[in-house]
Amino acid sequence: MTHPPKGGSAPPGRGTPTVPSVPAQPGPPLPPGGSPVHRGGSGAGPSAPPVPGAAPRRTAWAEGTDRLRAAATTEPGRLRIIGAVLALLVVAFGAVTAWQMTERSAAADNVLHSSQPLSASAADIYRSLADANTAASSGFLAGGQESQETRDRYERDIRTAAAKLITAANSSEAGSSAATTISQLNELLPQYKGLIERARANNRQGYPLGGAYLRYANDKMQNEMLPKAQQLYKNENQRLNADYADAKPYPWAAIALGLVALAALAWAQRRNYRRTNRVLNQGMAAATAASLVVLLWLTVGHTFARSGLDESYDHGVRSLNVLHDAQIASLKARGNENLTLVSRGAETKTLPDKTTMDLYDYNFDRDMKSLTRGLAVAAGLADDSAGEKPVQAATAGMEVWKQRHKEARKADNAGDYQLALDRVIGSPDKKPTGECFDVVDKNLGIALTHEQDEFQRAAGDGLGAMTGLPAGAAVLAVLAAAGAVLGIGRRLSEYR
Repeated sequence: MTHPPKGGSAPPGRGTPTVPSVPAQPGPPLPPGGSPVHRGGSGAGPSAPPVPGAAPRRTAWAEGTDRLRAAATTEPGRLRIIGAVLALLVVAFGAVTAWQMTERSAAADNVLHSSQPLSASAADIYRSLADANTAASSGFLAGGQESQETRDRYERDIRTAAAKLITAANSSEAGSSAATTISQLNELLPQYKGLIERARANNRQGYPLGGAYLRYANDKMQNEMLPKAQQLYKNENQRLNADYADAKPYPWAAIALGLVALAALAWAQRRNYRRTNRVLNQGMAAATAASLVVLLWLTVGHTFARSGLDESYDHGVRSLNVLHDAQIASLKARGNENLTLVSRGAETKTLPDKTTMDLYDYNFDRDMKSLTRGLAVAAGLADDSAGEKPVQAATAGMEVWKQRHKEARKADNAGDYQLALDRVIGSPDKKPTGECFDVVDKNLGIALTHEQDEFQRAAGDGLGAMTGLPAGAAVLAVLAAAGAVLGIGRRLSEYR
């Protein structure tokens, strides 16, 4: 009987059984985080520790940088980089040029077609209101003998002011200070007209109450309506100045980019010449020419535009502002001259030296001083005979007006009211001050028309110098970029 051997060791002469070898199997796919996950349980487990000595996984940015660095070590790679940089510079130059010149062209267009005409309309509102007040006082002095011409002038001024207010309202932003001022003027205008009609009705019947109504209407005009009209005029002038400020600055960003693009193109062509001994690369030469045309067009065009805008301001807007102020001063002086005879000392003003004088005569003297200064400045701004002659004629008429006014005041102070009235609104043989006022007003109107034409011509020239520049710069920049790419492509073809 055979017994198995005792003990834990294998019998001698027999080896440990071997397991058949199995080829290595691919493991399960890694989860999105990149770490292997232990199976079993919930399917989650601690990440496997990195294998010592294994290289860390690289980012796409690092790999791309390495490829770019590797490409830069070869001539074709360097050429591709140079071509991309040149195309980017030229396109950026064209885009910035188009953007900056579009803004300046739009501002110049606003100067010519929007802000300055609106400023002129605001000045017309002021002038029309002041002239209506003057015509109303002249008609009141004439009493029942008010001429149809005076009446028509008053009605025409009121219609002009109403129409200009509508135009200004359509051009103003809702809720703005200008819109509020226009709304207030629209409310005050019918109130003023009602007071004037009451003054006329009482005056025709010989009631002294007519003078009180006229003075009340004048106070409403002088203290409420004209200050609001002047504020509207000031607001429109601020818009005009803002448009000038946007249109005139040089496009330094575009000019700087143009110089950089030209320098880069010159460097690329010099590099090409030194490596190939070829003088001309047609593509890059075309890109250089197109970029140079854009830069010259930009610099010269904007210089001419700026010159035209400067001229339109110096010999147009400045003269217009001075002439508007002078015309308004003459209208206010005429109204105060008439009211001096209407009030007949009912309202007075105490001077610093304790003397007392008629309020309207005091205002007349102040307005005539403003008119004198305005005409002197306008004469200095006039740059040709067409602008000088009407200003000189207005100045001569003003001097005669001052002399005749003194004679009228002398007669009134002496108690001869009828002679004083004749000296102010009488027939031509009486040498009235009204004739002098008409001379001043007519010649100021001629000077205003001339300066308006000067402004439109100069501003139109400035805007014309920018015409087509934004679109032309964009097109030429695209052509320049295409030329640069084609020029580099011609060199790259030599390596294939």
